[in-house]
Amino acid sequence: MHDDTKKWIFVGGVLVLLAGVTTVGQLLKRQPNTGLNPAMIDTFNRRIRAWWLLLALLAGALFFSPWVTVLLFFFLSFWALREFITLTPTRLGDHRALFWVFVLFTPLQYVLVGLGQSYYPFYSILIPVYGILFIPARVAFSGDPKRFLERTAKIQAGLIVCVYCLSFAPALLDLKLVRHPAGAVGGPVHDWTQNPVLLFYLVFMVQVSDALQYGWGKMLGKRVIAPAISPNRTWEGFLGGVGSTALLGALLWWATPFSQWQSAGMALVIALMGFAGGMTMSAIKRDRGVKDYGTLVAGHGGVLDRVDSLCFAAPVFFHLTKLLFTREM
Repeated sequence: MHDDTKKWIFVGGVLVLLAGVTTVGQLLKRQPNTGLNPAMIDTFNRRIRAWWLLLALLAGALFFSPWVTVLLFFFLSFWALREFITLTPTRLGDHRALFWVFVLFTPLQYVLVGLGQSYYPFYSILIPVYGILFIPARVAFSGDPKRFLERTAKIQAGLIVCVYCLSFAPALLDLKLVRHPAGAVGGPVHDWTQNPVLLFYLVFMVQVSDALQYGWGKMLGKRVIAPAISPNRTWEGFLGGVGSTALLGALLWWATPFSQWQSAGMALVIALMGFAGGMTMSAIKRDRGVKDYGTLVAGHGGVLDRVDSLCFAAPVFFHLTKLLFTREM
């Protein structure tokens, strides 16, 4: 199958699927006598609306210049970091450090990502080395020692999770993916055409994993993993969702540079890391006593509420793909 055809089938199929489940959700909403919990139906419909916002924007961006996708993720990172920082009060001594975080480190990270894999040695260390060292030093120069560790750690965590980790999603667009054409002589060749589909695959699998874990949890969930952190996340939902995601990954192997077993394994990793991201960000919300990080996504919290799983899955998926399915020129 031609790679452009794969792209159209995969992305178009996902959008058609979204249209189908949207129709089902609206029908359930208009039929109050189905016996289903109205709150569960409402949650289902809100999740679908969030899917439309994220996947439809991403699908449109994938058919244009890679810089369009990089810019999209820059805005997602910027807004997610804003939500993360405003979750707790900041002191005057933090403001100048935050200024440089927003106007220097965040855009520079995405500029380096957009410039391509030749700049990987720079964007892979910009934030975890220079950004992490800059923040406490700049706050210290403000002369305010009150809750110094708490304040600097919060800014560092936000920069790492919301900017650094999420930036590895669009970084997939410039990986030199390797394929082995049938009957070819001379070894593997670089295949650039599958990169947009691979990014879409990552985002889709993250969202599907969240939905499947929620669905299995509602159907079979009895043993809550961490009641004080996330009372709706159960072991049954976790195991059922992760297993179903791996199975779906195996079925979608044709849209990736992976074999069937490799695609299942990568989907499994995505599901595990996405779950870890959701739990971690839920713990932060419980610590701050809030339900959502923001309200930008109508009816379903903020941007960070929708990309928390992606923030944890993206860097792991990127580096596994880079390690196992690319070859340096």
